[in-house]
Amino acid sequence: MLKVLSSNFAGWLFEFALSSVLYLILFYLNDWLTTELMYGLGVHWIYLPAGLRLFLILIFGLPGALGIGFSSFLLSYYGVFSQDLVACIGIALISGFAPYLARIFVLNNIQLEPDLSNLSLQKLMMCILLFALLSAGLHQWWFSIMGLEDTGTINHFLVMLLGDILGSLLLIAIFKYGIQLLRNTRKIAR
Repeated sequence: MLKVLSSNFAGWLFEFALSSVLYLILFYLNDWLTTELMYGLGVHWIYLPAGLRLFLILIFGLPGALGIGFSSFLLSYYGVFSQDLVACIGIALISGFAPYLARIFVLNNIQLEPDLSNLSLQKLMMCILLFALLSAGLHQWWFSIMGLEDTGTINHFLVMLLGDILGSLLLIAIFKYGIQLLRNTRKIAR
């Protein structure tokens, strides 16, 4: 019994750490690639980490949400929201748990299996849209409550919504074509 618990904890810790590290890496890569596509504080026209957040949480569940929340806290606290602990905690909770709420809704209402075995393009698009709506809405609501400048308007919400959708679609395309390229490379090598 203790061995099962320790292996479950090790798996949980691995999923938490992997989610956290991958999110940090893609955040900085996105920041570097899309510096000119920033609309306002925390709002990008294309936000690749949105797709990663969705996939990590669909795959890992709670450990993924906590890993992303942890990374978001670090990014906020050591970034543009430095030293505003309350704002950073709120951003972390929204970053990790908006997609987790979307996951719960999708699993319960769209008949998506927890192992994603029946994930179709239609269900994936519903996941992306629901996640983007929750994420953009909750982020902009939190930014306006915190009184942050250049945030919290309908325009910021719409750009963040579009950026999350575009980032998710672009990341899916990169994964899809990357896997296809890998398969083609392996066929040639044989």
